[in-house]
Amino acid sequence: MELASNGYLDMELLRFTTAGSVDDGKSTLIGRLLYDSKSIFEDQMEAVRQASMVRGHEEVNLALLTDGLRAEREQGITIDVAYRYFATPRRKFIIADTPGHIQYTRNMVTGASTAHAALILVDARQGVLEQTLRHAYIASLLRIPHVVFCINKMDLAGFGQNVFSDITAQLRAFELKLGLQFVHFVPVSAKWGDNVVDRSERMPWYEGPTLLELLEEIPVGAGIGPGARFPVQYVVRPNSDAFHDYRGYAGRVAGGCFAVGDKVQVLPSGQESVIASIDLYRESLTETSGAQSVTIRLRDDVDVSRGDMLVKNDPLPVTGQDIVAMICWMNPRALRQGNKYILRHTSAEVRCVVRTLESRVQISTLEEVVPCDALEMNGLGRIRLRTTRPLVFDAYRDNRNTGSFVLIDEGTFETVGAGMIVC
Repeated sequence: MELASNGYLDMELLRFTTAGSVDDGKSTLIGRLLYDSKSIFEDQMEAVRQASMVRGHEEVNLALLTDGLRAEREQGITIDVAYRYFATPRRKFIIADTPGHIQYTRNMVTGASTAHAALILVDARQGVLEQTLRHAYIASLLRIPHVVFCINKMDLAGFGQNVFSDITAQLRAFELKLGLQFVHFVPVSAKWGDNVVDRSERMPWYEGPTLLELLEEIPVGAGIGPGARFPVQYVVRPNSDAFHDYRGYAGRVAGGCFAVGDKVQVLPSGQESVIASIDLYRESLTETSGAQSVTIRLRDDVDVSRGDMLVKNDPLPVTGQDIVAMICWMNPRALRQGNKYILRHTSAEVRCVVRTLESRVQISTLEEVVPCDALEMNGLGRIRLRTTRPLVFDAYRDNRNTGSFVLIDEGTFETVGAGMIVC
């Protein structure tokens, strides 16, 4: 409990993801961030020094702090999502270091799905590339509140203000079309640490915050909508004489707040009851706070099972079998009209069929292209699904938890697509 007394456990947590084109310096930036914020143990640094010498580098290669897979070390690229943890006196952080290759776009979607912010790197020598727009579009699609464009390798561009201004102007032109919420621009040199943790003396023209200062200031949203949502994961019926009358519904709050005495509906059945108690391990709560995992007991003996959702009238979610969604396709076998899949949404699992493949996104222009016969791996498009049973959902723009789903192959049980519900 000493950590709690020092305030560490109570510190705010920011989740952010990194993205960008191949060799834009994502791993180096994260390594620099960890090193300059003194979040690296000496034995880790010594291992990186040794690895850098073996590879013939003249200086310590901080990218080796994050490129953990052997295949990544051999190829010099990142092919998996690497999660890293560090803290400063002001905040805790979880980093999702995602791949830059276009064939690993699906990994970026995975890493960004729970992020509060996205760091998108741009090589100052290359400028804005198609993959830059792809990652910015995905950040917009996933409703990541804050997008930080790190214009990296400024040391190789002479630390010139005009280079930074030109790239910023290009990205500003796409900002409105992408529908990004809050956009930030930081000129950095990940290799030498300029404007990463410490302010750069070689770019005195930049008056904004350093990257770490910005990450410490970004507001952390809960990522859940105001409407009260509680997907039921498990029905609790203790096999004990002392609790033979106990019937509770365990799950995690996916939106809003629940309190003892609240009137609730059980969807999709529409049955109504009142919350009798909210239990958290060995204590009872008067109300929930944020995305808590709790057990809710109802006053009435109603039929509730896994996959149902407890809600309040503030407002009600949609209950239906027809879903329009944006999808990121993750499988080598293309998505086509008529294909059947398992759809997993919150704690519910149903079968579905692709009724129509309405369009695909042309990343270079950010336009939706129609008609569309198939969606290939790493493609982004709009589809219409029909489920075998009613689902209870919100639009993704209103609630990231109840507005998202994954598609699973019926034969192999592979996750083949990630969807964001439009309506």
